[in-house]
Amino acid sequence: MVDRWSGQVFVVLVLLLSLFGCTLEQQFSVSTQDRLALLLLRSSLGLRAKEWPIKSDPCTVWVGVRCNNGRVTAINISGFRRTRRGSQNPQFSVDALQNLTLLSSFNASNFLLPGSIPGWLGLQLSSLQVLDLSFCSITGVIPATLGNLSSLAELYLSDNNLTGVVPSSLAQLSRLAVLDLSRNMLTSSIPDSFAVLGNLTLLDMSANFLSGVIPPGIGTLSKLQFLNLSGNSLSSSIPAQLGDLSSLLELDLGFNSLSGSLPLDLRGLRNLRQIIVRNNFLSGSLSRDLFRPLSRLQILVLSHNGFTSDFPDVLWSIPTLQFLDVSVNNFTGGLPNVTSSSNFSILALNISYNLFYGNLPIAFRSFSFNDASSNYFQGTVRSNALGNTSLGLNCLQNVANQRSASECASFYSERGLVFDNFGSTNGTQIPTEESHKKSHRTAIILAAVLGGVGIISLLLILSVLLIYCKKRRGLINRRDVGVGPVPATGSQPPPGTSLNFSILGDSFAYQQILKATGELKDTNLIKNGHSGYLFRGILEGGIPVVIKKVDLDSMEKKEAHMLELEFFNKVSHPRFVPLLGHCLENENEKFLVYKFMPNGDLASSLFKKTKSDDDGLQSLDWITRLKIAIGAAEGLCYLHHECTPPLVHRDVHASSILLDDKFEVRLGSLSKVCAQEGDAHQNRITKLLRLPQSSDQGMPYTTCAYDVYCFGKVLLELVTGKLGISSSPDSNMKEWLESTLRYISMSNKELVTNIVDTSLVIDEDLLEEVWAMAIVARSCLNPKPSRRPPMRYILRALENPLKVIREDNTGSARLRTTSSRGSFHATLFSSWRHSSSDVAAGTSRKVERAGSFKNSGTMGSQGSGQNGDGNGNGHSSSTRRHSVEIFPEPQNEHDVERTYDN
Repeated sequence: MVDRWSGQVFVVLVLLLSLFGCTLEQQFSVSTQDRLALLLLRSSLGLRAKEWPIKSDPCTVWVGVRCNNGRVTAINISGFRRTRRGSQNPQFSVDALQNLTLLSSFNASNFLLPGSIPGWLGLQLSSLQVLDLSFCSITGVIPATLGNLSSLAELYLSDNNLTGVVPSSLAQLSRLAVLDLSRNMLTSSIPDSFAVLGNLTLLDMSANFLSGVIPPGIGTLSKLQFLNLSGNSLSSSIPAQLGDLSSLLELDLGFNSLSGSLPLDLRGLRNLRQIIVRNNFLSGSLSRDLFRPLSRLQILVLSHNGFTSDFPDVLWSIPTLQFLDVSVNNFTGGLPNVTSSSNFSILALNISYNLFYGNLPIAFRSFSFNDASSNYFQGTVRSNALGNTSLGLNCLQNVANQRSASECASFYSERGLVFDNFGSTNGTQIPTEESHKKSHRTAIILAAVLGGVGIISLLLILSVLLIYCKKRRGLINRRDVGVGPVPATGSQPPPGTSLNFSILGDSFAYQQILKATGELKDTNLIKNGHSGYLFRGILEGGIPVVIKKVDLDSMEKKEAHMLELEFFNKVSHPRFVPLLGHCLENENEKFLVYKFMPNGDLASSLFKKTKSDDDGLQSLDWITRLKIAIGAAEGLCYLHHECTPPLVHRDVHASSILLDDKFEVRLGSLSKVCAQEGDAHQNRITKLLRLPQSSDQGMPYTTCAYDVYCFGKVLLELVTGKLGISSSPDSNMKEWLESTLRYISMSNKELVTNIVDTSLVIDEDLLEEVWAMAIVARSCLNPKPSRRPPMRYILRALENPLKVIREDNTGSARLRTTSSRGSFHATLFSSWRHSSSDVAAGTSRKVERAGSFKNSGTMGSQGSGQNGDGNGNGHSSSTRRHSVEIFPEPQNEHDVERTYDN
């Protein structure tokens, strides 16, 4: 009886499920099997109802889902956000895809998928044609099973944390057209078997740890258009077979260890638009015949190599060439005097650090940017020909910061050339005997004077050193990096003795450091920083790191790493580069280990290559630039306003703004951080003698105002796209800054378009944000430190850029440029009101009108001149209250002046 009843229940359940399935298929256009798979995928990845509403038809309503006859054929969750619960424990959980047997495209780029790629993915999805898993934080190795995806045409795995070797099984993907494995931690060599990928149009394996040689077989990929192998450790020479890539448009082999010369066979690349081979060990001369056929070349970068001989003049006649960088080589000879009537198209030129000589071409004034510094050019330069040209360390007559006469004369004499002797009447190859005698007498007198001054200076230095030694135990108090008040109980122990190493990461053995960096080989050297050498490294487990070998040549640098450890010991903030550990066991070699930043620094990431057929270089989009500016401001704001005493970074420039895989800012170069000069903990004698080094603005660079000034140059770099602004001394940038700042006006938005990076694509609202950032930058660059806004106000301005420049149509919400100096706007724009250029132009009232808000009537004052007296008087209490709601004001309006008047 029981069995009979159970059988009847089973039949009823089957009928109900059948009816339910029919109902689902009638209600939704997707099949029951695929809908259940999508629901499982939705649950495992924690997708939000905003994009995938559970009660709606996936084929018609769900974002990124495409169907064909009720079967799911494509899924695109790129950039999706997880639910709050899903984001708490994100995983690479896509098992439900196995049931979508007709899936041809899966795009999860910029969606967090921590974990490894499952091996079944290459076995179950036989219909897959496009797989995009870039920017997903994937770890582990590339499964060899991906070679079974016989229909795959595009594979994107860039910007992850993949380790291990590149599987040779990928060569089985005969239909593959795009293979992007860039910016990972892949090791070993490029598989020779890739030579059989005849349909490949793009091969990008840049920014990995690949070694070995470039397989000559790549030259057989006749359809290849984009080849990027930069940022690896590839050695040997450039294969001549690459000249057979007749379809190639872009070639980037930079930042490797390639040697030899540029093969003459590359002249077969007649369609080539871009060639980059910077930072290698290439040498020899460049043949005219190599570049003559490259009539479509737009970008040529040969910098940081060892090329010699004369520079091929045929390059000046390539009609499409726009960007030419041959800096840091040994090119010599003169430059042709091309004119505006010549077939000349170069917009940006960098020939610095070579051996060029003679007169500068007239056409230099037509460049949008030009760097001809550190050569041996002579003669005069017309003021209207300077433009954005850097001409330091040459032999020019009317330009500052040039080489000495003896150095220039010696250079020209060695080549049998006549040196104009800086315009004197006796132009000669070498200094005359009389001049030698005069120089000798002058040197004796100068030595006597300097000797006396030196003795006095030595006595002063010895006095300071005695005081320094006596107060050695007070070093931490004077340069405290804590976030709380300094204890009043005596001095603290010397650096290192009070460090809590348990919060300073792992303690690595010296052998671990050597293994991670390949015995500190030059191929893994990133750069030489101000406090040591930075190396790329891989720890056990495939963890990428950056390892700094501390420079112990001087006492100052010896202490730098201990001060940096003290900083990390007391300060913890997400805007600073994470310290993973240290190696201090060797007396003569000290190492600090940092987390690897996939996007490098701002200086190297502001511009990037694009795979478009129309453009050569593409800059970071505006949204990303604004995000970077805000992130850097947050880090500096923490140092200036949340630490006690306030801390000064002292090394703010594009190279110290590091970027993780999502372009989040992590401030680096922390070995120079110190307490602000003028703080109560500052040594009085140090302050009296002004021992801290001074900046280009004539002020000590141990003040927060110095950081603000440097940050202003970073903002200007983001607005204009001009590289090197923040790292160049003011003496080299003075003319450029003066010519640029006059295009930043509160009363005329259109002026800023003259300096905005031409590669930015911006609409009206974005242009207003660019305008606002430019205004903030100019406020930061005020010559008077006390007129610069504090970092907390700069941060609020960047977080609300439109509130800086928009005004309310009713006139009820005005920017208070004449209100209390404690307010956000008064502090930010006090520099503007006192700017000499604005006063000369008589535009103070225009500045006030252009600075009002566009939002509701809840902000600002009732205008200027009528209701205010310039000190905040005459404003209603309600107006002031509304302003505080948006930008809280300091309790004391003199806080700003006290902060910066040192």
